[in-house]
Amino acid sequence: MVQATTPAVRFADVRRSFGDVHAIDGVSFEIADGELLGPSGSGKTTCLRLIAGFEQPDAGAIAIHGADVAGVPPYQRNVNTVFQDYALFPHMSVGENVEYALMIRKIAAEERRKRSDQMLDLVKLAGMRNRKPAQLSGGQRQRVALARALINQPRVLLLDEPLGALDLKLREQMQVELKALQRQVGITFVYVTHDQGEALAMSDRLAVFNHGRIEQIGTPASIYENPATAFVASFVGISNVCEGGLAQRLSGAAEPFSIRPEKIRIADGPPAAGWMQADGVVQSAVYLGAATRYTVALDGGGQLAVMQQNADDSVAALAAGTRVRLTWQRRHQRALGGARS
Repeated sequence: MVQATTPAVRFADVRRSFGDVHAIDGVSFEIADGELLGPSGSGKTTCLRLIAGFEQPDAGAIAIHGADVAGVPPYQRNVNTVFQDYALFPHMSVGENVEYALMIRKIAAEERRKRSDQMLDLVKLAGMRNRKPAQLSGGQRQRVALARALINQPRVLLLDEPLGALDLKLREQMQVELKALQRQVGITFVYVTHDQGEALAMSDRLAVFNHGRIEQIGTPASIYENPATAFVASFVGISNVCEGGLAQRLSGAAEPFSIRPEKIRIADGPPAAGWMQADGVVQSAVYLGAATRYTVALDGGGQLAVMQQNADDSVAALAAGTRVRLTWQRRHQRALGGARS
């Protein structure tokens, strides 16, 4: 009997290459049961395809709920996949699309109807079972794809860029709904996305891939606030990566560090005791609504990005060429290591 502590998915030194390209290069990690993991970066889709069984590893082992799945075909794995393009049958109604997997398994029509109605209600499409996919919005089609994937009650749901085809406002709405749905059904979601903001918003844990290897894995907050490498600092959100002479000038040591733009302030007076400081000239100002992002060319070379909240609508953006003093607390600097080997 599989113990409750058995991970939903486990990779042990998994490798998968396509010619000279190492898509997955010695990757090991575990995904807890009921967790939403968001892989992002190079190698994420290959990782998903390995879990689904669409690809087989060249080396290493993959287990799903404690069972080694080497050689197990996709249809025999207790996982389902939701794709970016929805992959709905255009000639079938919404209800028929959702019930398709049950029909293939020869489940009785009455039971299919009952379970599909439950799924449509779950994804907020009750009353739409007779419509065709062409009669639905992009968000509604994505909900149908989710209902179809969930009706088989998989223990792991794989989502491959599921919101990539939606516009920004609908994508943000679906992020909230999808995360709420995951909490409601309580199964493991592995959510692949190239959108770093989406990965931060959606995940219980986030895995950052780079050239087929995991650079860092942890909670979104821990990865954003404490990036382990320069790649992670630059890839997840906007960050200033300071190395070599710039790091020496700013902090007194050549060890590389990163600092997020929102941690830096444009001083309107002398810096507080113990704060770091740097002088420079505003190169550009980009108005983003809630905040303005400045790029400041520093005296002596290098530049820093600064994010300043637009808390007071009477404050105009600083013009290019304005001299400024930047200040920040040393504790907001994050020491960086090299890329994972």
